[in-house]
Amino acid sequence: QACVWGGGIILSKSYALYETKKEYNVIKGIIPNFNYDVKLAVTVDDEVQTNIPEADSQDNEGNYYQVGVSCDNDIKGEWDYNAWTLKLDNVINGTKCRLTFTSTMSQTERDNIIKQGVQIRRNTYRGKDITNYYKDGTLFSMIKSGKFDDIYVGDYIVSENTDESSGKIIWLIADLDNYWNQGDKPLLEHHATIIPSYKLEDDRMNPKTEDGKGTTEGGYMGSEMYQVTLGKIYNQYIAPDFCKDTSNCHIIKYRNLVVNEVKSDLISSQGRNNGASSNWVWADRQLDLMSEVNVYGTIIWSSSGYDIGADNRQYAIFQLRPELINQGISEISDTNSGRYLYWLKGVNYSQSFTIVSSDGDAGGGFAYATDIGVRPRFLID
Repeated sequence: QACVWGGGIILSKSYALYETKKEYNVIKGIIPNFNYDVKLAVTVDDEVQTNIPEADSQDNEGNYYQVGVSCDNDIKGEWDYNAWTLKLDNVINGTKCRLTFTSTMSQTERDNIIKQGVQIRRNTYRGKDITNYYKDGTLFSMIKSGKFDDIYVGDYIVSENTDESSGKIIWLIADLDNYWNQGDKPLLEHHATIIPSYKLEDDRMNPKTEDGKGTTEGGYMGSEMYQVTLGKIYNQYIAPDFCKDTSNCHIIKYRNLVVNEVKSDLISSQGRNNGASSNWVWADRQLDLMSEVNVYGTIIWSSSGYDIGADNRQYAIFQLRPELINQGISEISDTNSGRYLYWLKGVNYSQSFTIVSSDGDAGGGFAYATDIGVRPRFLID
């Protein structure tokens, strides 16, 4: 239970009310067990109130609220300005907290606090199931606001569109706003970068050539993976969850540099004249494979800088939990939780594309290999 004392109102005993009553979002998702009694006293500019003020409320002078938190029983309390939420650590029965809202914060101060909050979310692995936010639509409003109110790296969404027998797809928050201002036409939409926790399926990059050898001719853009397979995967796995129709589509179209040429006599990053990427073009994208830098934070076997382009930043999830580079997450699901290998977008040399190996090393795979996984990324708003 929780109540406001001084103001004289008592919150309902049911968890459902905390979820639906906006004025009580102060404890939404923060206190995991409602068997104890948490009491809140609220004052706004020294006047006792029965409700928590709105997040963006301003006084007549145009100032925002500075929030003070003090709790008894040596409980540590903190106000999260992004989520407009009270955070409490080690709560015990009978805890009382006083919340003081004072309209003394300037626009600049508030904006700085919000920016700091976003950076905290990008640099904190939480691993919370946020499927309910996805279902009720608050996930997308949290993203669009640019505050990412209660979204952290590693949080996940359980797909509704896969068969239980084959294991549910788990969509992971890999990073936040990491493509902001990227592209020849700058991306200025707040976004979350999404990856599956496990490969979606196995497939090849290109068919086997007549001489029995693989080929990377035409680069990533010229591959069967780019031209055909990713479109199939988009329609089968991703659109049903995030783009139900044209009026309800949260998948962002962004601009990306894509390799469209490979010269077979260029010296690759392996130090041999066995072929390397030699040109790129800007293209509209909604789904792509990741680059080596996205995963490892550096180039390893990509043939040249053309293979990286705008995918030149490591995703926060791989900085915070690097073991997730080549394995599923056992604490989320027993299915698809082991180690696996999958394609990356970079050309390795004239016959091979880059991969993440199941044993943890970076490498390359012949383009015709059909036993290598597809683990793409996309952006949602």
